Amino acid sequence: MKPQTRNRAEIPDTCKWDLAPIFATWEDWRAAYARLETLIAAFATRRGSLGEGPASLLGAFQAVDELGQLAHAVWYYPALKHDEDQRDNDVGARHQMVQILMARWQQATSWFNPELLTLPLERVREWMTIHPDLALYRFAIENLYRLQEHVLDDKGERLMSLVSRFDATPSDTYEALSTADAKFPTITLSDGRSVTVSYGEYRSILATSRQQADREAAFRAYLGSFEAARNTYAALYNGVCQRDWFAAQARGYATTLDAALSAHNIPPAVVETLIAVTRGHTAGLQRYHRLRKQALGLDRYCIFDGQVPTVHADRIYDYDEARTWVVESVAPLGPEYQARVRRSFESGSIDVYENEGKRSGAYSAPVYGVHPYMLLNHNDTLDAVFTLAHEMGHNIHTVLAHAHQPFVYSDYTIFVAEVPSTLSEALLLEYLLAQRTDPRERIVLLEHAIESMAGTFFAQVLFADYELQAHRLVERDQPITSEILGDLYGQLLKDYYGDALDDEPLARLTWARVPHFYSTPYYVYQYATCFASAARLADRMLQGPEASRAEAVGRYLDLLKSGGSDHPMEQLKRAGVDLREPDTVQAVITRFDELVSRLESELAGLGTARSPGPPRAGEPR
Repeated sequence: MKPQTRNRAEIPDTCKWDLAPIFATWEDWRAAYARLETLIAAFATRRGSLGEGPASLLGAFQAVDELGQLAHAVWYYPALKHDEDQRDNDVGARHQMVQILMARWQQATSWFNPELLTLPLERVREWMTIHPDLALYRFAIENLYRLQEHVLDDKGERLMSLVSRFDATPSDTYEALSTADAKFPTITLSDGRSVTVSYGEYRSILATSRQQADREAAFRAYLGSFEAARNTYAALYNGVCQRDWFAAQARGYATTLDAALSAHNIPPAVVETLIAVTRGHTAGLQRYHRLRKQALGLDRYCIFDGQVPTVHADRIYDYDEARTWVVESVAPLGPEYQARVRRSFESGSIDVYENEGKRSGAYSAPVYGVHPYMLLNHNDTLDAVFTLAHEMGHNIHTVLAHAHQPFVYSDYTIFVAEVPSTLSEALLLEYLLAQRTDPRERIVLLEHAIESMAGTFFAQVLFADYELQAHRLVERDQPITSEILGDLYGQLLKDYYGDALDDEPLARLTWARVPHFYSTPYYVYQYATCFASAARLADRMLQGPEASRAEAVGRYLDLLKSGGSDHPMEQLKRAGVDLREPDTVQAVITRFDELVSRLESELAGLGTARSPGPPRAGEPR
């Protein structure tokens, strides 16, 4: 059960990650840091040698790999330490040291791509034919030549590498402002308890409190902290958009979207189609929230009412119980996959509970040569259980990619990254529904599945829509202020939710609290595309004859093992998913409508809801 303390020292060691497999001490880290500095300096001596022959080119690629593997460890040790307590200035300083060193690395290697591109591609292909070890880098080489028109000359690449040390400034400032320096307000709940509304507590109250007044108080307290600094957050986000537009123009891209997708050969039409198809099919999302409003018996239904179950299910979802469920739920993927999940739980690599100063949210960190590390803020809610399954999907993806790919291809693309995480959630849902007979528990699970689709698909498309529109403001030389961003986000809420949500002015500020907007622009749309991919894959792995299910599982595992060895659209296509087709997006929307109808039926069985809104497609009027 979740500890009552937020003091990290009082949390059991079994619930905290052990970073010793990366470095046993800070002294070991400093020695590796010094070695990385030496390797970076030595790499510069290779300049001018790539055209000497296949052995010289191979040596340079292998040196890049050696640098990269060491950099993984040198980067992640202080990064993970920093996320344990972002108030620790000493660790924060070491984290900044690594960021500066990474920028120096980019500067020291900035000549590599321009020099390689001076060699005729046919000559390099000939070298790969006669030198098998060099052929290992074929995809990386061919992909670089594909992007040749966007690679600058030596001086240009050096300038871009110098600028790169500022890339993380908006994200780092956001983290400091929203977490390390944040003064989270304390509120008194309807039962008399006083709680500090950190991000983890905020999510817990919205997901569990049966009292609308408590949910509203938590919402106003948490969003209020962002409102107090709304102009600062707007300035940071303007910096993100300006940075992205600068980089796009410098490399000859027409738009920031083109620049963001080009590296992995993803057509911009994928994002534009995703937004267009989803915008045209929001009726099911609005029907779901009308159904919830009626089932909850609310006169006023706002954005902070969207997560609490419509039926009372007073259950604590203990972490130990949750991890057992996650292990059992992946049985359809085979005993070897299941064993890897079990070992991941036993590896001392998971930081489970919230503590003072700890980074909010959850993630999986792919530390090459060790194992992935998982940050959680488990709060004993059902949402936390599915977050655990989600991050475990990332963990095993990393394990399989690192086990089957050389370092150069060990890092899979973001476009594929969210497929195993969302699929892991889908498998957990099917497992729990099969185990539960209590109609109230089944309703809670169905609602979670629907809310997951609403949050992972519809909300992420809305976020992507927001990012695209905000970046286009900068591309048109338009200003970005907190008021402009609030108006933009407020209009999107109306476009997607219609009148199913009552107006709540503070909801217009939601843009300020989304970490991905500051750290990884144009990331969130991939949650939606990956959700669509995962839904297709899960359907084929869980339904149909045994032979076809086994074949689907094999193709899925091959996808995970392939790491970054091909363009992601091609990887997914081999696994059986084509995101060029609007039908792939439409299938998710259809599935969402089916689940809402099923929930409506279950609620009707308890006498808690009638059919809300106008008739659905195919129903008599």
